[in-house]
Amino acid sequence: MTNRRLARRAEERDVTDQPLFDTLLREIPSPYYRPEHRGFRETLRKWVEAEIVPHVDEWDEAGGFPRELYAKAADIGLLRLGFPEAYGGIEDTDLFHMIIATEELARAGSGGLIASLMSHGIGAPPIVALGSDEMKARVLPAILNGEKISALAITEPSGGSDVANLKTTARREGDDYIVNGEKVFITSGIRADYITTAVRTGGKGFGGISLLLIDTSLPGITRTPLKKMGWWMSDTAAIHFDEVRVPAANLIGPENAGFLGIVRNFNGERIALAAGANAFARVALEEALGWARQRMTFGKRLADHQVIRHKIVDMAQRVHATQSMLENLAWRIEQGDAPIAEICMLKNQATTTMEFCAREAMQILGGAGYMRGVKTERIYREVRVNAIGGGSEEIMRDLAARQLGL
Repeated sequence: MTNRRLARRAEERDVTDQPLFDTLLREIPSPYYRPEHRGFRETLRKWVEAEIVPHVDEWDEAGGFPRELYAKAADIGLLRLGFPEAYGGIEDTDLFHMIIATEELARAGSGGLIASLMSHGIGAPPIVALGSDEMKARVLPAILNGEKISALAITEPSGGSDVANLKTTARREGDDYIVNGEKVFITSGIRADYITTAVRTGGKGFGGISLLLIDTSLPGITRTPLKKMGWWMSDTAAIHFDEVRVPAANLIGPENAGFLGIVRNFNGERIALAAGANAFARVALEEALGWARQRMTFGKRLADHQVIRHKIVDMAQRVHATQSMLENLAWRIEQGDAPIAEICMLKNQATTTMEFCAREAMQILGGAGYMRGVKTERIYREVRVNAIGGGSEEIMRDLAARQLGL
């Protein structure tokens, strides 16, 4: 057999061997995952297929999902991951459980669902890290049981990542703080029962910032829903505080030391956003691949056209590179290393991968990809919020450069 014929046979086998590509795409052997990780993934995948996938399009069009989903997520342990057992959490977990949770939820193709269902993942950690024992016992069990919803409020109309210049104030009067100001783009802002809120209790800069746990049933709080380009399923709000009287016992950590709690949150949030962005890139790739295998054009499958095969390989290459970066960095963090510059670069790597794969998948799907009810259509709409949320790509690049001493 000539070399030319051998090469042609090898090329044909690579294109048509579906199980081989699927294994490469979904089941790369990894030293980071233990049997308990794999068991958790299997359980969560079945739950997502049963409880979310059949309803995700309907919920997206409706602009929200049933509140009962929080309790269901708590029942399988999803809301409890990484939180202290004393308050109903599951403590024996690591970053790889979080990555798995994000990846499996992403299989439904909705970032808005993840953002709202898991908003306690940024709202509750400051309470765990800095809150009093009384506060933890008072609020965490209900949050982790799915009875109450937790949110985080930092961004204001005047700025997002520029935390040092936030303007919402909290002045002390006896046993209360009186809160005035406005927050915007707050995930779960309409539904939340508790909002971990950054306020100014002191002078200018980082040193005057505190964190308050605000019960949304208090008088003086106005919440306005915001309509968005993507993340339709996630309620997003502007929140106005007008002389809201918050008990001083709801101060999270020492007064004027709230920036520490905010910074601690950022790293975890950015890792989660990176895991989600790459997971959505993978979903777009899978959907495009499935379409390319069955769509016939000019007498053959889309997947048999060289230009389409190259698009698919380029997408897979970026997804795999990002996944390797994500898992290696997660392992290092578990060992006690927390390289902020690399976390910033990872987030950008993941969001640019998502953007590339969403675009290429849309091109492969053609008109079908432009129709509502297709995962890639929803993912395409949600690219920008991933690139902006948790610190925009521009902010991430600059922070990484400063951390590297450039």
